[in-house]
Amino acid sequence: MTTLSEENYLKAIYHLGKQGGEAVSTNAIAEKIESKASSVTDMVKKLADKNLAHYVKYQGVSLTNKGRLAAALVVRKHRLWEVFLVEKLNFSWDEVHDVAEQLEHIKSLKLVNELDAFLGFPTHDPHGDPIPDKDGNYTQTKSVNILEIETGSEGVLALVKDSSDVFLKYLNKNNLALGDVIKVIDFEPFDDSVTIQIKNKQIIISKEVAKNLYLSQ
Repeated sequence: MTTLSEENYLKAIYHLGKQGGEAVSTNAIAEKIESKASSVTDMVKKLADKNLAHYVKYQGVSLTNKGRLAAALVVRKHRLWEVFLVEKLNFSWDEVHDVAEQLEHIKSLKLVNELDAFLGFPTHDPHGDPIPDKDGNYTQTKSVNILEIETGSEGVLALVKDSSDVFLKYLNKNNLALGDVIKVIDFEPFDDSVTIQIKNKQIIISKEVAKNLYLSQ
């Protein structure tokens, strides 16, 4: 059985290494979880001893099949709880992340599977991220970043990469939400800002905002 700390490390490696398949540096993990590199090294050695990770000094860390499944199940719990909080308890999408961080460590698989069924087997969380199934598998939504879309094209906002409360509050303030139809009007070469049209209104968003918004077309 994995500890809360081990699960946090597994999840960090999972996200950084594209579902754990690619090796990531201990420095990247340390930055992700806000820890010291020496502490990360100690932990990944423990994960390797449990056959949850592969670790080679100076070559980085990746997850074993066992570790990838363990990480995916933590992600599954996190995203299912986010759906529950938004749909059943009337949380807004900028409020759920920190609460789900606590709930994702519940061990009962029966509870999680019953939660999944209770919610109608959702495929995506409130931010558009896919929810792994009980075997750790999921289908990634086909979407493209706004910065890669041609002027005059439009699509449906399907994924928000930055799920921090600060960013989501910014989107709320500008009335941007998943499911909105967004049309790209113009790109500004000077600062890489983008003019978009939504709900018959044009707004200008920065490159920092745009790089976190993905549209399905």
